[in-house]
Amino acid sequence: MVIYSSLLLAVLVVVAPYWLVRMATSGRYRAGLRQRLGLVSKGLHASAAGRSVVWVHAVSVGEVMAATQLIRELKQRLPGWLVAVSTTTETGQRLAKERLPDSPVFYLPLDLKFSVRKYLRVLQPKMLVLMESELWPRLIAECTRDGMPVVVVNARISDRSFPRYMRLRRLWRPFLEMIALFLAQSTETADRLIKIGASETRVRVTGNLKYDVQARTDNEMTKRIASILSGTRLVVAGSTLAGEEETLLATWPAIRQAIPDASLLIAPRHKDRFEEVLQLIRRSGTPFLQCSQLTQNPNPVVGGTILLLDTIGDLASVYGLASVAFIGGSLVPKGGHNPLEPAQFGVPVLMGPSFENFREIVKTMQEAEAIRIVANEKLAETLIAMLQDEAASRALGERGRAVFEAQAGAAARTAQAVVSLLEERVRTTR
Repeated sequence: MVIYSSLLLAVLVVVAPYWLVRMATSGRYRAGLRQRLGLVSKGLHASAAGRSVVWVHAVSVGEVMAATQLIRELKQRLPGWLVAVSTTTETGQRLAKERLPDSPVFYLPLDLKFSVRKYLRVLQPKMLVLMESELWPRLIAECTRDGMPVVVVNARISDRSFPRYMRLRRLWRPFLEMIALFLAQSTETADRLIKIGASETRVRVTGNLKYDVQARTDNEMTKRIASILSGTRLVVAGSTLAGEEETLLATWPAIRQAIPDASLLIAPRHKDRFEEVLQLIRRSGTPFLQCSQLTQNPNPVVGGTILLLDTIGDLASVYGLASVAFIGGSLVPKGGHNPLEPAQFGVPVLMGPSFENFREIVKTMQEAEAIRIVANEKLAETLIAMLQDEAASRALGERGRAVFEAQAGAAARTAQAVVSLLEERVRTTR
């Protein structure tokens, strides 16, 4: 732990000049950095005072979305308790505040003793709940020192990270022994956790919380986009990464020629790439619109138009407008993103060959013939076929919806396991 803390402090010294510049130029960044350094806001002080608290950490947008239904289930089972939520990213922070208005939301403190201790003193939580693979050694150690159970929910170990965990399992084992309970997405992850050192008695399978992520249907941006489609069939390319937009733009002329009434919406995964993707679209010479610029009563788009979804938190709802949804992060070797987001609407789903981050979900959908996997060179051909054969695509989409509905319930199972452990700890400490 001493070596770990020393390395982290060394990194902080290196990045300090950058932080100082950002603090001077951005009030939002200044507030986030203060919280990361352990300066607890007055609002959080007031919210936690005299309350029984569960602390839930969700790193970014995807984890916040997955945690939302779990937190609602926890609140139903723990009336009067406060569920405090931390995130790592700014986008996750904004979404958590929007989705969870009854929970105080703050930035995760740096994994150093002084910053972690300040939050533990203020919150005095009865339990720490970590989403997926967010294992912070100092935070876990300090919670354990205070006798507080730490639970990892929706636990996942990807194909890419498993060999790394295995190589370092001797280092990880002491921290894994501090975890009171792992609630895994799948039996495969449960087996991997045990292999890297988790106690078999502390590992359970409760399912994937992302099966319980339901998009809002009252989203204002979605309504604006729907108002301009006017019969246009929409291909939604969601959570795209660098290299994928170029492929989509290169294939678009062929799709546009074959399906004149089709339009393409591109939603980059990261907001800091909005301008970069906008320039790519401009250089393609195709008519385009920025969704952030849509007015209350925009004019209808013509077939072939490209829309850039340059906003945060709207994609999950916008998927519901699609005739076909392409899942980004899958044409490049990044492991893909969540195909269930469009599947819940009955939208036919298409992915590239890289989907290891969601392998269990994709496998289930493949077994149900509810998803298409395509290589880069077949992208245009496959999209054209899916747009032309509407009956087959509709059937594909309905099978995807059936998979989504059949797998629901992970949030309730996870919440029950968390509350049962909490009640057990309360009984044993009396």
